[in-house]
Amino acid sequence: MLGFLVWLLLLFLCWPIALLALVMYPLVWLVLLPFRLLGVGVEAVFELLRAIVMLPARVLGGGVRR
Repeated sequence: MLGFLVWLLLLFLCWPIALLALVMYPLVWLVLLPFRLLGVGVEAVFELLRAIVMLPARVLGGGVRR
């Protein structure tokens, strides 16, 4: 909601820049999408490594007891 209000303010103050931002937003999102996917993949690899390293402690009962 705040982003929309800022865009409306920009539209009121300088409409060509607001329209350019409106057109460029999907293009920038598409350019940044591979980096987001790469980030998800790297995070998954780190979680897998953490699970492998912590496995002996979990097997020996080092986890939280309920």
